[in-house]
Amino acid sequence: MSTLLHKKNVPDDIKIAVISISTTRSLSDDKSGAWIKKQAKKEGFEVVIHQVVTDEIAAIRELTEHITEKICPDAIIMTGGTGISPKDVTIEAIKPLFEKELSAFGPLFAHLSFEEIDSAAILSRATAGIIKQTIVFCIPGSLKACKLACNALIFPELGHILNHIKE
Repeated sequence: MSTLLHKKNVPDDIKIAVISISTTRSLSDDKSGAWIKKQAKKEGFEVVIHQVVTDEIAAIRELTEHITEKICPDAIIMTGGTGISPKDVTIEAIKPLFEKELSAFGPLFAHLSFEEIDSAAILSRATAGIIKQTIVFCIPGSLKACKLACNALIFPELGHILNHIKE
């Protein structure tokens, strides 16, 4: 089946969870998570949960496992904790849970970031993979990075990805 046909036959009722990883932000000042939630709704997706979780491996894993097992969204978009500082542990928390990894996501995001922020793009460890038939995207916490990842990669391909996961 061609890519165009896959993109044409996307599910109508895509459910998304938005998770912000931060030790300093709350829902009231979570600009990136709020933007993802608002934009996802504009794209026609249903946001089933929007939550902030602290930058701790156990807390991130516990919330992710709860969401994938009990809420069962089609996608989780995680923002924050993908950098290289010691407190950035989103990748360490999530990557071991992947049943399959979308290995092109990180390099494509880095390429797009490079076009915008030059060599600082090497600091991002954005990644994506599948956990229990849920596609999980881990993207940087900056609003600009969230907009880039969602508008250029995640939202245009989400239905196509889900078609393959649900085969």
